[in-house]
Amino acid sequence: MLLYEHPLSSYAQKIKIALREKGVPFTAELPESFGTGRSDGPFAAANPRTEVPVLIDGDTTIFESTVILEYVEERWPAPPLLPRDPAARAFARVTEDVCDTQYEAVNWGFGEVLWFRRATGDLALHLRAQAAAQTRVLQDWLAGRLGPAEWFGGARFGWADAAAAPMVNRSVHYGMGPEPGSPLARWHARVSARPAVAQTFAEFDAAAATMAAASEMYTTGGRRREYRDHRLEWMVKSGGVEVVLAGLRDGTIRFPWPDGV
Repeated sequence: MLLYEHPLSSYAQKIKIALREKGVPFTAELPESFGTGRSDGPFAAANPRTEVPVLIDGDTTIFESTVILEYVEERWPAPPLLPRDPAARAFARVTEDVCDTQYEAVNWGFGEVLWFRRATGDLALHLRAQAAAQTRVLQDWLAGRLGPAEWFGGARFGWADAAAAPMVNRSVHYGMGPEPGSPLARWHARVSARPAVAQTFAEFDAAAATMAAASEMYTTGGRRREYRDHRLEWMVKSGGVEVVLAGLRDGTIRFPWPDGV
C-alpha cells in the first residue's frame, strides 16, 4: 500500500497516525512532482488536484484526507478510532473539520511568513500577530472540547486526537503551543508519547529542519504553494491580500485544479 505524502502536511500526518495506530503497513512516498502543479505522471493520475495525501491500496485510489481516514476506519476497523455513539462520532468529526480548515489555515499562514518569507517588515509582524491571536482562540476551543478527559474521545485515543495532534504540534514547533501545564499541553505531551504519533512527529521534525534551504524553490517559481479555500481566506482576512497579489504576479502561487483557461 502506497501513501503519497509530505512529512510537513498535517493532513498526511493524520493518515499516518491512523494507519500506525491500527498497525497497517504502508510505504510513504513524496511525489517527485509535488508542488509543481504538473498534470502528468502517476501523482496527478492518482489525484488531479495534485495534493497530498493520496492512498493507493491495490486497485483503490483515494484522495482527500477525511475520505481516506473514513476508508482506513472501515477497511481496518480494529482498533476503532470512531466511537459507536452517533453523538460522539459527530463530536469527533466536527473537531476534525475545524482542525482541517480554520486551524490548518492559521498554521499554513504562519509558515508562509516564517519559512517562505512571503511578507517582511511590518506586514510580517502583523501576520504573525494575527496567527498567534487566532491560535489562542483555536486552542481555547480545543481545550473546551477536551475538558477534563485524557483524550478528545474520552477514555480512549481516537479520531479527533489523530486530527488535532498535527495541528497543535505545529503550533508548538512555531512557539505558539498551549500554555505550559494546561490540560491541552498535557494532552499534547500524552499524544506525543504514543509510538504512532512519535514516529510521525519525528518525520515532521526532520523535514522542518530542511525548510529554510528548500523554501527558495517556492519563492522563485520552481514550485508553487497552493492557495486553496481556507488558506486564501486566512491570508486575505488577516491583512495579507498583497501577498496573494504578489504571488499571482510572480507566478509563485497556484490554485486548485482545474486550472483557469
